[in-house]
Amino acid sequence: MRGGVSKLLGAGGTRSRVITQLPQAGVATQEAAKDNSISFKDAREAYRSKKTSEVLRAYLVLSLCGVKPLVDHNEKLMKLGQTILGKTLFGLLMKQTFYGHFVAGENKETIKPVISRMHSFGVKSILDYSVEEDMAEQKEEKKTSRKKADEAKSSHGEQLAQYTPIDESEHKEVDRKHKLNSARVYFYQGEANCDKNMQTFLECIDAVKGSTGGTGFSAIKITALGRPEILIRLSECIEKTRRYYTQITGKKGMVIKGNVNRACFEDIFTEKSIMDNNPDVQQFLQNMVGDKDGIIHLFNWSSLIDDGKDLGDVFQVPNLETGKMEPLITGDDDGALTRDEEKQFRNMVNRLHTIFKYAKSQNVRVMIDAEQSYFQPAIHRLAIEMMRTYNTDQAIVFNTYQCYLKKAHKTIVLDLEQAKRQNFYFGAKLVRGAYMEQERARADLLGYKDPINPNYEATSEMYHKVLDECLTRIHKLKMDGDDPQKIGIMVASHNENTVKYGVQRMKELDLDPQERVLCFAQLLGMCDQITFPLGQAGYSVYKYVPYGPVNEVLPYLSRRANENGSLLGKVEVERTLLRQELGRRVKSGQFFYKPKGTFVPVGFN
Repeated sequence: MRGGVSKLLGAGGTRSRVITQLPQAGVATQEAAKDNSISFKDAREAYRSKKTSEVLRAYLVLSLCGVKPLVDHNEKLMKLGQTILGKTLFGLLMKQTFYGHFVAGENKETIKPVISRMHSFGVKSILDYSVEEDMAEQKEEKKTSRKKADEAKSSHGEQLAQYTPIDESEHKEVDRKHKLNSARVYFYQGEANCDKNMQTFLECIDAVKGSTGGTGFSAIKITALGRPEILIRLSECIEKTRRYYTQITGKKGMVIKGNVNRACFEDIFTEKSIMDNNPDVQQFLQNMVGDKDGIIHLFNWSSLIDDGKDLGDVFQVPNLETGKMEPLITGDDDGALTRDEEKQFRNMVNRLHTIFKYAKSQNVRVMIDAEQSYFQPAIHRLAIEMMRTYNTDQAIVFNTYQCYLKKAHKTIVLDLEQAKRQNFYFGAKLVRGAYMEQERARADLLGYKDPINPNYEATSEMYHKVLDECLTRIHKLKMDGDDPQKIGIMVASHNENTVKYGVQRMKELDLDPQERVLCFAQLLGMCDQITFPLGQAGYSVYKYVPYGPVNEVLPYLSRRANENGSLLGKVEVERTLLRQELGRRVKSGQFFYKPKGTFVPVGFN
């Protein structure tokens, strides 16, 4: 990345280090980065930013997360608590326990002390306004019928069935909220509600600017900004486009390796006798766009995203038998898109433009969260088009890559290549993924190949392969005398081995922390033994910081309780470290320790 944002992203370091108070008010120098080693088992360094009362609270909360009956029934218990105690008293109780541990505060003013203290210990912030409705109370707007599984398979075939909206009420195992502990779900409740969600995201950008001085991130979900069925239809269209390309060219795999140009299509159309005296086919050929490396794109996405053309007008191809133009994208009735559907898509794109235009004006970076695989082709394409528009001199738009997907490496290679060819700055957040059970159940139900890697080890291997792809490209930029910050990566992981892998590869590729090309991120209230040692050692590292009124973030707190309850091994590591730190403070007479950090995060020297 470049400019102001390049000063903020930060990088993984050159080798492991022991955490010490750094010179120059905690600024990590290159010498410190090379000479020290890092440990994720040092309780003192992990919790030096916490008061003893906060260490006690963390130990209590994580211990309760290990009590299975409490975790299994946490939603009912919280509702019961509200009923018995009243919302005011219940809110005070939650602030002293779960809310106080996992949430920074109620609004953009009350979160400032938390953000400021983390900053003084070398940690920056990603803000998320985590108010959401109780899932049981959400009413999704349903204007059209959705298919049952057998209908989807019979009408679309196995693979295209993946991109078919189905009736989730008939198939609970693939309901978007089924067994989902780690991610928020947005349901479509009309265009006015999408506008409301957009306004919330804009206010979150303001909070980032006001609370972090523009150094943090904000996060959005595209399903909050429009009708999800439109994304599924667009994903299906992208898959149909790939198949049409293969049918015409005989080339399988990635387009960038096909070496296909416009003449190839002209030859096929001439052979099929559908081009002469057919102005529609001739116009289709003229509308094909290529980049500086000659890579052909069947459709002009900029005309769709920037110029306001309709989906139905852009996504149509010549039938090889009749020469007539046929749509690749269909509406709810499998016919042409209606004017309402076209308007819903245009509204979604306009909301994205509004968010990113404002984010760029405020110098705040925004991450587009990943969602279920049947949304992802459309989400990826929209994210890349937003990068092309707004990442012209620094990375404002970041896309998320789910490494539990079998195609994760292929996807990021395609996107990295497009960023290189079209000369825009590329930002990526790497995660493992949050929808595994749903994805596997849906693939089994509809009869298409499971898109998820077979096991955790395969996912870790994919994560490291994707990370290595990015880091080696950054290294090449540096060796070629180009700006290595054209690629910015966030490793959003609670896995120590993955974090250590990133650190080690930075060392091997001679990429220094001060080059600010890699950062790390963990959730507030989780894995402090990773976050704070990284920040205090001179790495660029973030906490994902939720905020909102206490009685309105209960669904978020419920997910955190469920997530920690399912990761008992990792939670036990944290509990052991917390217990060690409590014992150390008692023995050393530091029970009333007041944290005062003098560290400065990477990019602020």
